[in-house]
Amino acid sequence: MRRFDTGAAPQIIRAARRDAGLTQARLAERAGLRQPSLAQMESGKRPVSDEMLERILRAADYRPSIPLATHADEIIARARVYGLSNLRVFGSALRGEDTYDSDIDLFVTPAPSTDLFDLARFVAEVEALTGFPVEAVADTNVPEVLKDALREAVPL
Repeated sequence: MRRFDTGAAPQIIRAARRDAGLTQARLAERAGLRQPSLAQMESGKRPVSDEMLERILRAADYRPSIPLATHADEIIARARVYGLSNLRVFGSALRGEDTYDSDIDLFVTPAPSTDLFDLARFVAEVEALTGFPVEAVADTNVPEVLKDALREAVPL
């Protein structure tokens, strides 16, 4: 299964590079590429394989907070489809400590009719949209270990 949408590779690469404060030359060097090759990928003139996109994004330390912010409205809309509301971010993405290997942590408020399958389908859609693993926790029965995180969580 591919992790990131290669059709959106130019936009994703550009966002990752800019977030990391890297020039094309520096990111290409980190990824073991030539700058002209990276420039072609970033401009959309050269196709990018799943493996190459992951290699570039890892070299840029692409963080889940980037696609989370980019797709916030779509994530909220998808949540509504599954009877979820009041999405709040917690964990490393909230603290600005997220890395390429981080996940997206969300608290959600489920409607009375929402079940675990709805929550699982929502998580799968957000993972497909962002390329990062997602942990969604219903705020109706929060474990003691997450009580502080719930108090500190911020709206998506």
